[in-house]
Amino acid sequence: MTSPTPLKGIRVLEFTHMVMGPTAGMTLADLGAEVIKVEPAPEGDSTRRLTGSGTGFYAAFQRSRRSLCIDIKAPEGLALVRRLAVKTDVLVENFRPGAMAKLGLGFAELSALNPGLVYCSCKGFLPGPYEHRTALDEVVQMMGGLAYMTGLEGRPLRAGSSVIDIMGGLSAVVGILAALSERQRTGQGGEIQAGLFETVALLMAQHMAQTKITGSAPPPMSVRRPAWPVYDIFATSDGGQVFVGVVTDTQWPAFCAAFGLEDLGADPSLATKQQRVGERDRTIPRIAAALAAYTKPELMAKCEALGLPFAPIGKPADLFEDPHLLGSGGLVPLTLPDGSPIDLPALPVSIDGARPGGTGDLRRPGEDGPEIAAELGYSAAEIAALRATGILAG
Repeated sequence: MTSPTPLKGIRVLEFTHMVMGPTAGMTLADLGAEVIKVEPAPEGDSTRRLTGSGTGFYAAFQRSRRSLCIDIKAPEGLALVRRLAVKTDVLVENFRPGAMAKLGLGFAELSALNPGLVYCSCKGFLPGPYEHRTALDEVVQMMGGLAYMTGLEGRPLRAGSSVIDIMGGLSAVVGILAALSERQRTGQGGEIQAGLFETVALLMAQHMAQTKITGSAPPPMSVRRPAWPVYDIFATSDGGQVFVGVVTDTQWPAFCAAFGLEDLGADPSLATKQQRVGERDRTIPRIAAALAAYTKPELMAKCEALGLPFAPIGKPADLFEDPHLLGSGGLVPLTLPDGSPIDLPALPVSIDGARPGGTGDLRRPGEDGPEIAAELGYSAAEIAALRATGILAG
């Protein structure tokens, strides 16, 4: 089935690095936009060369771009980029505050040349007292409460993914799509900003509301007050682990009958969800012992037959072989710069039954630069001169 391309015909100029901005660019590219990634000459985005926990950043979020490696501090390089901006629908950047304006590529400068331009800045903080600060995913997780809610009491722990960067990038796309819709009515572009700190604040909204409603702040999830009678990780006989939830009054008797716990199912003191929550100290050890008699596959099959929420405790690498992802177009095939193949997750949406994405491999630094310059009207001699001086790489 052909991948849907609802943003076909939209050109995006991207000045980003790391995760937040690239997530926005990847999403727009997967939806069919032409995305041109502007990278510094001669080696390209430094994200390409990250090691350690950053090793996968570039491969994960940089597919489906065209790469333009150019020295925008040189007048000739800046002139090329400004010419390109005039022919662009959307610009995405995540440089430090004021950096693009200092280069002559800020919203005011470029919107004067291209009034229809939608200009999106991915920032640590939206305008306000903190906007001058440097922010990273981990910084805002710590200050916004996510690390507190994730770790043990007194031991804040960042979430196990760049969740704020990724969600912040998706928030940027929401703003971009809204601005493009507005442009259809007015013909005018606009300035969009997305903030990491504001993203983590939205994720904390449920805990903020709970604090206000109950009068007490929730503890970390690791020591939370359970909201459900059975909502736990259970060991299996083969050394595995399975999360199982029994969250409704109708599920409870069927669950008890299936696992030899009929006495609990018939106990009038456990008739309602609220009663069972209050009796967890008594019921969970019995339930754990009953479920420990099953292997991991057996327990999962039994829970699926009962229609219970359940999940194996997986690791990221397990997703390469996940039957659902493999069977639903949920993995996008790519070729890494070293020539090796890899399958990475598609966008988590389906459009008319098809998954978007898979429109292009990772590009070598500046691979598309000469072609882009030619499309802008540069002659072969002009392109050769730009390459000879190192202003245009690739």
